[in-house]
Amino acid sequence: MKDTFKHKGLRQQLVAVLKDKGITNEAVLSAIGKIPRHLFMDSSFLDHAYQDKAFPIAADQTISQPYTVAFQTELMQVKKGDKVLEIGTGSGYQTAVLCELGAKVYSIERQQELFKLTSRFLPKLGYRAKKLIFGDGYKGLVEEAPFKSIIVTAGAPFVPNPLLAQLAIGGRLVIPVGDDVQIMTLFVRTSQKDFEKTELGEFRFVPLLEDKN
Repeated sequence: MKDTFKHKGLRQQLVAVLKDKGITNEAVLSAIGKIPRHLFMDSSFLDHAYQDKAFPIAADQTISQPYTVAFQTELMQVKKGDKVLEIGTGSGYQTAVLCELGAKVYSIERQQELFKLTSRFLPKLGYRAKKLIFGDGYKGLVEEAPFKSIIVTAGAPFVPNPLLAQLAIGGRLVIPVGDDVQIMTLFVRTSQKDFEKTELGEFRFVPLLEDKN
């Protein structure tokens, strides 16, 4: 659990890369500059932790590319105290970014192995989500709705209606939609029945699986 000057220097280089790629939100850049991403990864990938690449983690999942994390987080427009829902806790890196921004994070993971690992690991780094839940992300978390923003960190073949329903008015859902290649899609809830949809380019994610615990 070491975080050295070398690691901190590499993080600042990563932040510079993300700025060059168009990330402008200072709070997001600051969070990425602060969180020790190497601790979220398998030891065999430690040398690559601050490259702008995705890497494998447990249960055949991946830790997302830092640019993707920053891009999705920037779209959420997180403010301190916002109640946010994350679908796909994974390694917990995105969760940590949201906690660093001061969000009240509710996060759902459907891989039991990952859920157990991350539930133990995140508090050791000082990141405490409001709730980490083992379950089906397609259903969202109706008992805690509405949410100011919802982020889906896996490719969804379609947009789950429960997630749209659980957004607050003015709330934002950021979801990669598609099968092999996903289109990053933003939904903003403008009224009880209306949503504004924006498509923001191609990304690649592991699939969001339904009811397969």
